[in-house]
Amino acid sequence: MSVTVPRSQVRAAAAGVAVTFGLNGVAVATWFARVPAARDALGLTPGALGLLLLSMSVGACLAMLTAGEVTHRLRPKRTVSLSAMTVALGLAVAGVGIGAYPSPVVTAIGIFVLGYGSGLCDVAMNVEAAEVERALGKTVMPRFHAMWSLGTVAAAALASLAAWAVLPVTAHLAVVAVVVAGGTLLAARRYSLAAEAEHGSGSGVMAAWREPRTLLIGLLVLVLAFTEGTANDWVAVAFIDGYEVDPALGALVFGVFVTTMTFGRIFGTIALDRWGRVPAVVLSMLLAASGVTLAVFAGSFGLAVAGVAIWGLGTALGFPVGMSAAADDPDRAAARVSVVAVIGYTAFLAGPPLVGLLGNHSGVLRALLIVPLLLLPALVLTPSLRQPKS
Repeated sequence: MSVTVPRSQVRAAAAGVAVTFGLNGVAVATWFARVPAARDALGLTPGALGLLLLSMSVGACLAMLTAGEVTHRLRPKRTVSLSAMTVALGLAVAGVGIGAYPSPVVTAIGIFVLGYGSGLCDVAMNVEAAEVERALGKTVMPRFHAMWSLGTVAAAALASLAAWAVLPVTAHLAVVAVVVAGGTLLAARRYSLAAEAEHGSGSGVMAAWREPRTLLIGLLVLVLAFTEGTANDWVAVAFIDGYEVDPALGALVFGVFVTTMTFGRIFGTIALDRWGRVPAVVLSMLLAASGVTLAVFAGSFGLAVAGVAIWGLGTALGFPVGMSAAADDPDRAAARVSVVAVIGYTAFLAGPPLVGLLGNHSGVLRALLIVPLLLLPALVLTPSLRQPKS
């Protein structure tokens, strides 16, 4: 950074970023964990459910097309505040579409708005997080993403409890919406570092689309996002259908995934600092591919859950390291993070319907094998994560 930032300011920004990541995870995972309830309430086939899930991905991708410019002009603080209200609105509308007024169209509108707000927040909070990492002079980005994962763990546990208690989905999502909006608005007040780091009148988004390294990072993040997103969207449904467990237990299997992913993000910084980005991400991708394969072919529920745990551990580092790599240059961080995010979130656009359509023919559990089939060839993209020489 070009200016010396007081340590207290860095700590305040770090706390604000951590809370934002956590609450964003709560919002998104609350929806993911109630996907089985939405399927049952709306009477959807796997293919139709995949198309419904697509609306959230469309919202996120549309947000990210302009998130770099918005974040550059409004700065992360105001961008995150705006996104908090959008996320809360989306959750509330989705709750109405599932419970109070059952309608696939209303539900789709709600999760579209949720996806839009989450996508806008994703870019802005990652830009501020990269500045915190730079100011501290050590690898911390995965730990911020671990906060997102902790938020998903909490949301999965609460959703499982809500399903067990037969709490109306409308009430559940409305309460979460209020908590997420209020908490994120308070957290955003601590943002300040990215406002000092960026200069110039243009965001540089168009130039970033012409940079080979940025595009390669984006392609890698696309595969890594697909690996994570497939679990978010489908692991609960796959276990309910493939291993014939009840919805509450399916939600807990999703909780296993996010728990081990969180563990990997908290302690994966040790591997990153010791071995570097490329070896650590290669290892994590191999773990993810192995875990998915085990989950599908285990034959028993207990062993399959172990596969999900390995899958979560292997998913831990890829996405946050991609965000760090995109933000290596603070002057173009918003632009490059935006481009990488747009490319990466294409996985959330194509993933739900792809797995759903495969699930129509082979069952959702077997359809998960698309994950290792994409992960292994993507290993050739990992050298793009190396920090460029100054």
